[in-house]
Amino acid sequence: MDLGIAGRVALVAGASKGIGRAIAAELAAEGARVAVSSRSRERIDATAGEIGATGFVFDSADVEGAGRLVDEVAQALGPLDILVCNTGGPPRGADPLGFSQDEWEEAYRTLVLTPMALMQRAVPGMRERGWGRVLNVVSTAVREPIASLMLSNTHRAAMITAFKTLSREVAADGVTLNSVLPGRIATDRIFEVYGSREAAEREGAAGVPAGRLGTVEELAAAAAFLCSARASYVTGEKLTVDGGLTRSI
Repeated sequence: MDLGIAGRVALVAGASKGIGRAIAAELAAEGARVAVSSRSRERIDATAGEIGATGFVFDSADVEGAGRLVDEVAQALGPLDILVCNTGGPPRGADPLGFSQDEWEEAYRTLVLTPMALMQRAVPGMRERGWGRVLNVVSTAVREPIASLMLSNTHRAAMITAFKTLSREVAADGVTLNSVLPGRIATDRIFEVYGSREAAEREGAAGVPAGRLGTVEELAAAAAFLCSARASYVTGEKLTVDGGLTRSI
């Protein structure tokens, strides 16, 4: 299937590894001109070189620098057509009331304020040109909250409603906003959560109906479709990629 994004300019945040890297690689393979960002110059340059992208340094907590990042990508590659908002999760904790004020504010900056700042700079140009795709990498926790992820549950759910609200305003301009909800995907974060790769894989085999963890490539394939010309009539939606794990309708 031709996704119709050859030559389109895409920015994937948090793309030095894991899900972000896989999405960037998938978009590049489809012919998009891809910008990738991470707070580490060394890591993002290495990733960019490996997948055929252009690297930019950006910290997801830098709300004020979000607009500058979009401008830098436009200067280097052209006006932004595809924006993928992606960032790592905030701290875990067994006590939902045990997080500090600083931890709440940091999570709000990275999971809400920064994606909004990126969109505020990128979406108006998409509307003017009559084409745009915005994708947020979220979590199945927005459907079924995970006990130890109070900060992530709260702030990622807020972005679902934000995307739904904005998607209705820009749909007639050819701009879509969607979210992809990863379940148990084989990444460094899930290996850390379960203590090791082996433990995570055992949990995937026992607890996921598909009998295994998902791969970042499987998640990236779904993400790339939502960023494609083919998905022009899909907006304000949440696509769950979890091997059947989520029970809710």
